[in-house]
Amino acid sequence: MEQPGRDRRRVDPSGQDGLVPTPPPADIIEPHTAPAEIETRAAFDERLTSGSLTGLTVQGLRLDRDPVPDLTRIEVAGTLFIGCKFASREVGADLVRRGANVVPPFSGLPYPTQPSHLYTPEELAAGFAEGGFAGMYDTRVYEHFRAHGGALPEVKEALAQRLHDHGVDNALADATRSWLATHGPQSVVGIMGGHAVPRGSVPYRMAATLGWELARADRLVVTGGGPGVMEAANLGAYLAPHPVEELTTAIDLLAGAPDFTDHDRYTAAALAVRERYGHRAGAQPAGGVGVGAQPAGGVVGPEPTAGPVAPRQRPAGPDLDWARSGGLAIPTWLYGHEPANLFAGRIAKYFSNAIREDTILRLSRGGIVFAPGRAGTVQEVFQAATKTFYGTDGASGAYVFLDRTYWTRELPVEALLRPLLAASPFGDLAKTIHLTDDVHEAVRVLTR
Repeated sequence: MEQPGRDRRRVDPSGQDGLVPTPPPADIIEPHTAPAEIETRAAFDERLTSGSLTGLTVQGLRLDRDPVPDLTRIEVAGTLFIGCKFASREVGADLVRRGANVVPPFSGLPYPTQPSHLYTPEELAAGFAEGGFAGMYDTRVYEHFRAHGGALPEVKEALAQRLHDHGVDNALADATRSWLATHGPQSVVGIMGGHAVPRGSVPYRMAATLGWELARADRLVVTGGGPGVMEAANLGAYLAPHPVEELTTAIDLLAGAPDFTDHDRYTAAALAVRERYGHRAGAQPAGGVGVGAQPAGGVVGPEPTAGPVAPRQRPAGPDLDWARSGGLAIPTWLYGHEPANLFAGRIAKYFSNAIREDTILRLSRGGIVFAPGRAGTVQEVFQAATKTFYGTDGASGAYVFLDRTYWTRELPVEALLRPLLAASPFGDLAKTIHLTDDVHEAVRVLTR
């Protein structure tokens, strides 16, 4: 509570508001680069030639596959093997006897304890052809999540979920590192909006056009990975290599299954569009523990196929193809009753919704578009505003509110947000707020 008689705007010499917490140090919030972590079989095999794994962390590898490594003569003091599979229990026991720490994959789970890479649409949809929506990997994990306590699991399940989400954190940092090094954090744009927006509607088409134009302007599109506005934005980014007429055709096809509550038809329509356009993001690194790794064995990502290059885009290597073929989606199994968004190039799916929400906003340094939405979208508006006000993640990009009437009359958050950001200890940030009814204007604001 503000104390009477104190100057609310007093600023100390460091530029911080004397009455509010300072942002955390940058090293606390920046994705870490950990040279001591081994996450691919190729890196593991190369390191073995040195004769020592001392002090390293080996994450989520299938060390039970040919060629099975001989670890008996390798130095392993202080090595952490987490989520790895060995040829036998004796291998793991021997490593422990020689000073390693081994956290094996948890048994009886439909998901990997320590995923080595982000999910692909093909992985989340695996099983649909045989068993429909109920048979998909994504649905099976959700049903397991529900059956084991949901958001409040018992301790074994909680530990497994935390390890999984840590693996997703790691994989996300790995996946975005090349993009950020090339384009910078201001090239990442978040798109938020209502999950219930039906396919084929005007708001859906606007969000799809927005994603299409941003991807063609070398922006990494990031969404919450749900249906509605989120799916539309990733769809636009997915079809960025194609003419806009193809985007219209794809939306028309999807509009035949407009309602996400009709799970099977909704998912089948998405898969049909993917089949029609065919291009896929780059392959996942081989050798890791992927979807279905427990107990049946790992599945690596799809091989890349050729596709046309969008205007204004530089040639991309396999580590960036996914960013230009759908962008990034960050969903959660807390909302697993909603069908998977199958148009993102990579999918960082978490159990923890809190981590997921913070991650979306932390990455979206190039600005955020808020299409019409209800309580969830409004929550994201002010969660983002808190970060901007305190400078938690560094400089913020534009806040673009799509549909001026909606955000000034129906849900007038702009009236509260503008004076709030104007009072930031970092100066008047109200100028970051933009309201528009024009998708092209929104893109101009985010790319200038």
